[in-house]
Amino acid sequence: MKLVLGSGSPRRLELLAQLGVVPADIRPPDIDETPAPRELPRDYCRRIARQKAEAVSAGDGEIVLCADTTVALGRRIMGKPADAGEAAQFLYALSGRRHRVITAVAVKTGDRVWERDVVTDVRMKRLSDDEVNGYLATGDWQGKAGGYGIQGPAGAFIPWISGSFSAVMGLPVAETAHLLRAAGWPLWRDA
Repeated sequence: MKLVLGSGSPRRLELLAQLGVVPADIRPPDIDETPAPRELPRDYCRRIARQKAEAVSAGDGEIVLCADTTVALGRRIMGKPADAGEAAQFLYALSGRRHRVITAVAVKTGDRVWERDVVTDVRMKRLSDDEVNGYLATGDWQGKAGGYGIQGPAGAFIPWISGSFSAVMGLPVAETAHLLRAAGWPLWRDA
């Protein structure tokens, strides 16, 4: 049995390592991640994780793990910013407000797919222009939903969360462990 990670995210690799899991292969899928008209953030996130899992080709004995993380401000989906200008727009919109971070996980083996999503409430402190510009200069916003990563310098902007810290990073560890075990991956077996 082999585990295939359908993601190029170094954070997801680090989080899997917390479970003692090292994928045999990494195959990031290439799918269209454009939200459908009027699609709600949670539905969007679940759909994208499922489509990623379905897009990764897997042979017999391979388990595919895919995930998607999005930031939602009300009904607004904040994906990965295209540039520093969009990242700044996201940060100013989130500044001083609560928002939700949604991470959906899909695990596939054969024709079977197990899915789970985790919603975490996050509050970002009110940001000054200096804080926003200083953070943007780090480049840490690149490739991160909502334009920030809680595990990096932007962690200083987050005084409160309710939910899963690892899900905000990109992979809910407890729920992922449950899905992997359901799919037959032998977590915590004797060496």
